[in-house]
Amino acid sequence: MNPRVEAIPGSLIRQIAAKKRATSIDLGLGEPSLMPTQMHLDAAMAYVRTHGLRYTQNAGDPELRALIANHYRYPGMSEAENVCVTTGSQEAMYVVIKSIVNPATDDLLVVEPAFPSYVKMAALEGITVTTSVMRESDDFAFDAERILGGITPRTRAIVICSPCNPTGRSISRVEAEKLVAGLRSRGGDPIWLLHDEIYREQSFIDDAAELAKLYDHTIVTNSLSKSNALTGLRLGWIIAPRLEMDAMIKCHAWVTSCADTFAQAVGKSIFETAGGIREHVGWYSDVQTTVTNALAASGLRSLPIDGSFYACIQVPDKVSSLQTALNLIDEVDVVTIPGIAFGSSFEGWLRLSWVAGGEKSQTGIERIAKHLLGQTT
Repeated sequence: MNPRVEAIPGSLIRQIAAKKRATSIDLGLGEPSLMPTQMHLDAAMAYVRTHGLRYTQNAGDPELRALIANHYRYPGMSEAENVCVTTGSQEAMYVVIKSIVNPATDDLLVVEPAFPSYVKMAALEGITVTTSVMRESDDFAFDAERILGGITPRTRAIVICSPCNPTGRSISRVEAEKLVAGLRSRGGDPIWLLHDEIYREQSFIDDAAELAKLYDHTIVTNSLSKSNALTGLRLGWIIAPRLEMDAMIKCHAWVTSCADTFAQAVGKSIFETAGGIREHVGWYSDVQTTVTNALAASGLRSLPIDGSFYACIQVPDKVSSLQTALNLIDEVDVVTIPGIAFGSSFEGWLRLSWVAGGEKSQTGIERIAKHLLGQTT
C-alpha cells in the first residue's frame, strides 16, 4: 500500500455523522435538505434523449464553461477557456493543488480553522502544509496580518475558504485588500490565493470579499452542491488564468477524464436560468435569522454567521469537543461535529449544520444549551 494513503486518517466528520439515529436531530453533515429544482433535471433528460450520454471535452462542455465564466466575470478570467468543469469542488481543489504546488520546493499555507480535505489532499501529494490560525479572541475573523505572518520562503499558495467551513466567517473587503497589498509588496514569484467559494450563495453580509476581483493570482473553486442542493450530482469547476489552466485541464483529464455529462446538462440549465444559481438563497437567509436568534437566547458563546450554513458554539470550560459530541448524541440525541475535526485551533468548539431548517435547528440548539450549561452549573 502507498504509505501516504495509509498515514492519512479517515474522516472524523463522517465517523460522528454515522452515529446518527432515526430519531436524531441532525446538525452534523453539511448537506442541504432541500430538494433540487426539477426543471433542471428535466432539461438534462431532454438533452440526453436527443444527444445520449457521450464524453464532453476534458475541460467540460464549452457552453457550460462559457456560462460559468460569464456569470462570475472575474477580471481576466471571463472566458470559457478560464473554466475547467470537475467532478465536484473537492476534485477541483485537488487538481489545483496538484498542478501548481511542487512538493520538492513549495509549501501550501492553509488558513485555520479549516475543512480537513485541504491538508489531506496535500498529504497525498507529499506537500508540506503550514497554517495560519485565526484568533479565537476575535471570533476567528479572517486577519490579513496573521495570514501574511504565516508565509515562508517556500509558500506557493494559500487556501482560504470564505464563507468558511467550519466557522461561518467571511473575509471582509478591508482584510482582503490588506492581504492583497501584502502579497503584492513581496519580492519573488507571486503567491497564489486558492479561494474555495463553495458557500458563496449562502452569504449574509454585505462586505464579503471576492478575492479574484482584487488579486490576479487567484484561483477559484466552486460547485452546485451547496447552492442548488445537488451534493450527489458531483458538478464543480475551477476558474483560473489561462496559462495555469492548461496544466489543470491536463491533470483533471488524467484524474477523471471529464465530468459527468448529465450533470453538466443540469449545470447548463441552472446557469441559463435567471437567478438559477441563487434559487435557494431566500430559504437560507430565513433560517439564518432563526438560528442567530436561537444562539443569542442559548446562553452559549457562538460565532457570527457571516455565511455558509454552519453555526459554531463553544463548549463551556473547553471540555473535549469529541467527547462532547459523543455525549450529545447519546444523551440528548443531537448530532454535532467536534471542532477538533477542523484543526487543533478549533478544539473546544462544536460545528452545527443548520440545513435541517429553522425549527429543528432551534430545538437542537436548545437541547445542546440545556445539556452543556447543566454540566457546568
